[in-house]
Amino acid sequence: MGNIVWMASYPKSGNTWVRAFLHNYIADSETPSDINNLGDFFANESNASWYKPLVDNDLQQLDRKTICQLRAKVQQNIAASRRGTIMVKTHNFLGAYEDVPLHDMSITSGAISVVRNPLDVVLSLADHFGLDTDQAIEFMGSDNTGTPTDDNNVASVLASWSTHVESWTRDQSGATCVLRYEDLLDEPHTHFAKLTQFLGLPDDPKRLDRAIEHSSFSKLKNFEEQSGFVERSPNSSRFFRAGRKNQWSETLEPTQVQRLVDDHREIMSRFDYIPPANR
Repeated sequence: MGNIVWMASYPKSGNTWVRAFLHNYIADSETPSDINNLGDFFANESNASWYKPLVDNDLQQLDRKTICQLRAKVQQNIAASRRGTIMVKTHNFLGAYEDVPLHDMSITSGAISVVRNPLDVVLSLADHFGLDTDQAIEFMGSDNTGTPTDDNNVASVLASWSTHVESWTRDQSGATCVLRYEDLLDEPHTHFAKLTQFLGLPDDPKRLDRAIEHSSFSKLKNFEEQSGFVERSPNSSRFFRAGRKNQWSETLEPTQVQRLVDDHREIMSRFDYIPPANR
């Protein structure tokens, strides 16, 4: 068994929020942790800095398969970079690209999978990637979906929202902690405590209260407004948008809701995301 715990999610599903909570819980400070210092406790397996030493040419000149072939070495280097458990952010689905595994399971000890209603994901994702809503719906429904290599990150292989979520939540061994974004909003103490227990962190109610408060959406949004956020997309004016559930009901057209349900019915049903009118 390895020492990597994957912090996995489809983009715009709450990965950053969960990392901010854990950053505050681990730091256990009277003041909120700097969201631009998440790298103190978490690695990002797609960060270009891990890949540049392995190649002679510009990463952006490499095709997706070549990038994926570098991932095993990168992940081994990440695992070796720290003693003990290291939590590593990933947006790749749990599988292979052209027969090349996207995650080295030999150095993996577990995973945290954050799942969010795709009806809300599509709104944040459209803003993040500079798409209109219909383009974002198509993006989320394709198993060929991925992101390109840029100055900061190498290409990711996302697959569709359904394929991605199913891949990270199928484990029945107890090695994966599955968190619904909506549960974290509705009952933060219950579900963030589930996360700290999964990771074997100290059980401390006051520490939990403080970490939840320090990582509240309003605090994160204010921090970004004052200091910026390194993970903000150049396509968007801000990373932290609204942080609410059911935003879709105010924005999506009925035909758009139906398209998403048609594309993702099985997994949406499993996580109780299908609106009554579309059942």
